[in-house]
Amino acid sequence: MKIRFIICSVFLMSLLNVKAQEKFSFNVDLKTEPTDKVDFNETNAGVFFSKTINQKSSIKNTLQYTNLNLSYDKDTFKSIDQLRQIQNKFEFSYEIFKVSKVNFSLTPTANFQHNLDFSDVSLLGSLEISRQLNSKTVVSIGAARSTVFGNPKFLPLVSLHYNINENANLLIGFPDSKISYSNNIRNKFSLNNSFNGSFYNLDVQNNTNNNVAKASLSQMTTSFEYERNVEKNWFLNFKAGYDFDKKYKLTDSKDHTIHDYNIGNGYVLGIGIKYKQ
Repeated sequence: MKIRFIICSVFLMSLLNVKAQEKFSFNVDLKTEPTDKVDFNETNAGVFFSKTINQKSSIKNTLQYTNLNLSYDKDTFKSIDQLRQIQNKFEFSYEIFKVSKVNFSLTPTANFQHNLDFSDVSLLGSLEISRQLNSKTVVSIGAARSTVFGNPKFLPLVSLHYNINENANLLIGFPDSKISYSNNIRNKFSLNNSFNGSFYNLDVQNNTNNNVAKASLSQMTTSFEYERNVEKNWFLNFKAGYDFDKKYKLTDSKDHTIHDYNIGNGYVLGIGIKYKQ
């Protein structure tokens, strides 16, 4: 319990040190991803702050907690029925030239089954340089230590953001692409494609196979999302999509596969509520 309190305090540190923010939001999301062999039900809660420090620099901070429940059609490793993640992403942006920026992020994350320990904490992050080509187009290139393929790896980042008009925007890149459209101040529609994943350290003593040390998830998700401003600062979000090449593996401490569920593809449904100011 003491270790859990200390680690949670570290994640909250940057959040508590940020005062008088210009923007704030809080969200709760529910998502279900059923497949032929395993059903994934996820609950996510997050808090977001952002502040413009001066004309050249700004900061953002996102604290998230995720609880993932798993239901199996067979008894294989059925003890792995719940996985958790606590993640704090701190972002800093600085204008180095009139049309160029450096974007830096640092993301400590704790991925665990039931018992949180210091060994469950990993450090992710990214470094990008973005350049505004004209009034409508921004390109970015960089690198990140990310879990989009299930385990922490260094990967390239590249994107092109194009402002089609005042109602529509286009983002093309890796790992995320999106086209969004808003027909009025209350409605926002978006079509998204993203590579995403995560890993979790397991409580070995609770599992029937002591060689199993980690659970790894990854997929490419294509989804349609609709956000509705229902009342002043409150928003509802609806999501429907499909997971391609979805992978769920159990591995040992050296990331050697112990069991591959070969779950393939499956649809995604989600609903969320958000408060913004």
